[in-house]
Order: sequence, then C-alpha cells, then structure tokens
Amino acid sequence: MTAHAVPAPLTSGDRDLLLRLIDLPTAGPLETGADAPPSRLAEAQDAYGRHAAAIGLRVVRHAPAEPADLASGPVPAPVREAMACPRFLADQPSLVLRLGPDDLPAARTVMFNVHLDTVAGLRPARFDGERFHGRGAIDAKGPAVALLAGIRAARSHRPALGRDIGVLVQAVAGEEGGAMGVFGTRPLVQRGFTGRLNIFCEPTGGRFLPRSTAAMTARIVVDGSDAIDDRPGGGHNASVLLGFLAQHLGRALDPAASEAAVCVAGLHTGTRHNKVYGGGSLLLNIGYASPAAAHRLEQLLRDALDEGLKEFVSAFAGTALFGRTAADAAAITRLEWHKHGLPVLDDRDAWGHALLRDRAGIPPWPAGEPAFTCDAIWMAQVPGACTVVLGPGDLAANNAHASGEFASAAELADFAAAVSRLLIAFTDTAFTDERNRSP
Repeated sequence: MTAHAVPAPLTSGDRDLLLRLIDLPTAGPLETGADAPPSRLAEAQDAYGRHAAAIGLRVVRHAPAEPADLASGPVPAPVREAMACPRFLADQPSLVLRLGPDDLPAARTVMFNVHLDTVAGLRPARFDGERFHGRGAIDAKGPAVALLAGIRAARSHRPALGRDIGVLVQAVAGEEGGAMGVFGTRPLVQRGFTGRLNIFCEPTGGRFLPRSTAAMTARIVVDGSDAIDDRPGGGHNASVLLGFLAQHLGRALDPAASEAAVCVAGLHTGTRHNKVYGGGSLLLNIGYASPAAAHRLEQLLRDALDEGLKEFVSAFAGTALFGRTAADAAAITRLEWHKHGLPVLDDRDAWGHALLRDRAGIPPWPAGEPAFTCDAIWMAQVPGACTVVLGPGDLAANNAHASGEFASAAELADFAAAVSRLLIAFTDTAFTDERNRSP
C-alpha cells in the first residue's frame, strides 16, 4: 500500500530561507582558492538550524572534522595539500540535526544527507514566482530547504515522528571541489550518525538511485630539463611528450567508456612561446562503478602509459628536436594518484527499495542509466542500512555547476512531498514490523 499523498509546498518562510542560503557564499577553498574570502558556510548552517528548530529538530553537532579523521583511509591529494592551512578544516564545519530522542536505535531512524557547500561562482538569489535562481538552487540548497518542508508535513500526519521514530539531517561541507566527502560526510558516518534508511539529497529527477560511482584521478608527470628557444633540442620537451601521451591514452582508454567515465584533461607545461618546458603534467579522471572495474581501469592506464612511452620513443628517437626527450622519456615520466581507492555504493537492500517504491510511491532510477558520484559512497560499508540518492531536478537540465542554475518551486514541492511520504511509510512499516515480530 502506498502512503497517502501529502502536500508539502514551501511556505513563505521556506522561500525566504532558501533565498538567504543562496545569497551566502559557501564554496570552499578547493573551489575558490586559498586567497579567497572565507566561506560563510557556518553562517548558512546556523540559519538552516534555526529554521529546522521550529519543526522540532535540534543541533547535536556543529563542528569541523578533526585532523585525525583524515589520518587514515583514502584522502584526495588536494585535500591533504590544503590541510597545511590551519583554517582549512575550521572554516568548513558540518551540521547534524536530530528529531527524536538520542537513544533511538538506527533501526528506527531515517538519515538525510544534504550538502550546503557549492561550486564557485556566486549568482544573486532571486525568485520569479516559479523558479529560484542562483548558486545552490538545485545543488543542493533548494533540496535542503524542501527536505525540512517534507519533514514538517510528515510530522503533522504522524505524531510518532520525533517520539518513536528518529530523523537525522546531515548538512555537510566538503561535497564539492573534489573533496569527495572525506572531511564532511565520512567523519559523520564514522561517528554513527546513520539510520536504517539513508537518503542523500542530490538531483535524480525524483527517482531513487541505489548506486553511486567513485573516481580516481591520475597525474602523468614529466620532470625533465628546460631549454631555451635558440637550442630547443638541448632539453626535454614536456609539451610534445605529454601531448603525444594525451592522444595515445585517449585512444587506448576509449574502449573503457562503456564501463567508466574517462576524462583526459588538465595538460599543462607553461605559457611562454620562447621556451622549451622540460616539466609538466597531464590529468585523467576516471569514474568507476565497482572495485573490480577500478582495478581493471588502473591496470589499463598503466599498460597504456607504458605502451605510449614506447611509441613515443619509436616515433622521435634520433630526431634533432626531440631525440633527448625520446632517449629519456621513461626516466623522466611518472604516474601519480591524486585520488585513489575510494569506495562505491551498490545498494541491494530489498526491504528499503520496496518501501521507497511500493509504500512511498517513489520510482526507481532506470537500471540502464549511468549513476554519478556523490557522498553516498561512504555508506557502502555500513551494515544493516539501505542507502539511496534522491532529489529533485537534474544536474544538467537545471544548470547545476553552471551559469543559470535554477530550481522550480514545483519540483522542490514534489520533493518535499516525496520526503513526507517516505517518512510516513517508514513510520508505519516500523510499527508493522514490530507487531509481526511480537510473540
């Protein structure tokens, strides 16, 4: 039986909160650069927490990750480098709100995760009567506000919510900028702020997605000797070597496109026309949907790099301009990993999927449609938990991460209604399951 439809439109107070959140710059330093003004993320979380308090949620944690939280496990290289700045973690706290007693078990708890940090590029907030415009409107400040509207609507129909059934809301930092949730979501999951059902609020067109990919970032580094333009053959030409490797790797990795998102990008040596640059780098970001796929792709890249170096040597050995580069190519080229070993989510929880689909009336993500990467990966190893990604809108259609980002009031209201239905379904199912277990 599907939970009854519960209208959950945004109130004027919700609209004011969303416009306030959009106006606050909450992009972190991985997006804006270390010299940019500090993010006002904590201020946004405070405003969000005050609004949530009217529904009955209370703050149980509002603090940044500790350096010890990043001492083990995979941590992207840009995060490790940024931690040299003492304010890096301190300026990016995460907020946890709770509805219900602290001692409610995970089996009686639903957790929602939503990120309040954004990509760079602040856009003025506005509402034209139908759409909210500005950075974060759909990714993910709009869903964050709609989430509270859904919880409020569900509470009005099920008094057990907040008494016998708990709700956790993680409003996190560190989702954008390539941080991959290592100082936002991961420490909260490790501290046990999870439930039997866990919803990560990202744009999915209102469909529940039980998968989340991860990505590894490889950096091909050439570390040779520079040369002047009057004697260009006297040094190592990283521009030609890396350009050759970029083309070779693009061809070699193209067959993997059926199981991975392969992005060949970030080729850099220098900007001057009258210098031979002996050093430079090339970046490759490779998304994957399973640990086995990650292992295959890593080996494919290593083999392709070795083969590319051999082909370069064969093509340029003995040439006047690039003979030295060819002779030393293998010695001056290395592979580094900026991001490596991240988990993936592949949720198979039949109980949770049935509740979402059959009781809450939320359709599943099509099996053949590719998933995407988000912080849900950190729930992959939590036992006894169902974890899915669910939210309004579409990353591309709503211009997330781009100019013109928007969220329609209608799609936010639809998401709020979906949240309300799933909370009602979870509450009713929890009590039904208990009665069925009673002697």
